[in-house]
Amino acid sequence: MKPMLPMERYFGKLELVYSFYEAMPTGVTVSETGRIFICFPKWGDVVKFTVAEIVEGQLQPYPSYETNLFDPGNITMSFISVQSVVADGRGTLWVLDTAAPNFSEPIKGGAKLVAIDLKSNTIKKVYNFSENVVLPTTYLNDVRIDFRVGKAGYAYITDSSSKGPGAIIVLDLENGNSFRRLNGAISTSPDPYFIPKVEGQMLMNRNKDGSTSPFRLASDSLAISPDGKIVYFSPLTSRHLFSISTESLRDKTISDLDLSYYVGYLGEKGASDGMITDAEGTVYTGDYENNSIRKLSPNGIMETIAHDPRILWPDTFSIGPDRYLYVIVNQLHRQPRFHYGKDLRQKPYSLLRIKIDQFPAPTF
Repeated sequence: MKPMLPMERYFGKLELVYSFYEAMPTGVTVSETGRIFICFPKWGDVVKFTVAEIVEGQLQPYPSYETNLFDPGNITMSFISVQSVVADGRGTLWVLDTAAPNFSEPIKGGAKLVAIDLKSNTIKKVYNFSENVVLPTTYLNDVRIDFRVGKAGYAYITDSSSKGPGAIIVLDLENGNSFRRLNGAISTSPDPYFIPKVEGQMLMNRNKDGSTSPFRLASDSLAISPDGKIVYFSPLTSRHLFSISTESLRDKTISDLDLSYYVGYLGEKGASDGMITDAEGTVYTGDYENNSIRKLSPNGIMETIAHDPRILWPDTFSIGPDRYLYVIVNQLHRQPRFHYGKDLRQKPYSLLRIKIDQFPAPTF
């Protein structure tokens, strides 16, 4: 009888919440009442609706099917390609529309942050961006909200551009004024020395014609502390975690050059896509190179809470009122653009969750 060889150890009690058999999801958020919302950016799959709610085990376009039909004549009130959805804990769903299908240049006037009232399921406000904020190279990626500053609160948004400068966009929710911070800074830029390795292989852009190029994406992961005073962020192609005070981000008297001196370096956390914070200040982050989910406690201790072969590219995180951490797993690294045009993804994509016994960081 042949001896059994040692195997890699997997751990973490993950539960399957939902399986996706059609378009590839990126974003998930769970509202304070337990409603679950998903978004599907237009990256080449057939996307019937770019924002949906899971209702009785079925995907329903949200807030309506009509809103999910791109209308060039009503660009403000129709979704183009949504990358991120975030419920704020007090009755509003925030929808971040890149207006950049297939990572194209954003459709003029289409990039926006949309506030939807969860009681009436109607759009209550739309924030657009000027051309000096959403650049031709911009890809709006993630958003965090804080209502404890300003008259109506602030939003912080990452620009994860693959061709231009990364940045954190600061948006005043009272008047809609927005501006770029840490524009092209080291902390918001891809790590030039980093080569992602997923499922044992280097992750590179591999085109149909046989040409290759490094995979580079700027600031992506974003989380905010429970008191709203610190944001944590990381480029997608990097293992490094950074932080900065939200006060310094909002303070335009600090030049962008000087602002880099306000950035804190928190060490390596693994290469991550999504990131979230709980009410105690613990930061949860994916590690897409190692099929893992990690947490960084306020005391600085980092540990892996789940290591599982099903965690094939952990994307967005959300913490529900049930004190579960939810994560979208979407096999992003198996897309055709990384494999000479061959799609290696295997459906279904999944929404998983793991009990953490903590509530989400509050926004107010």
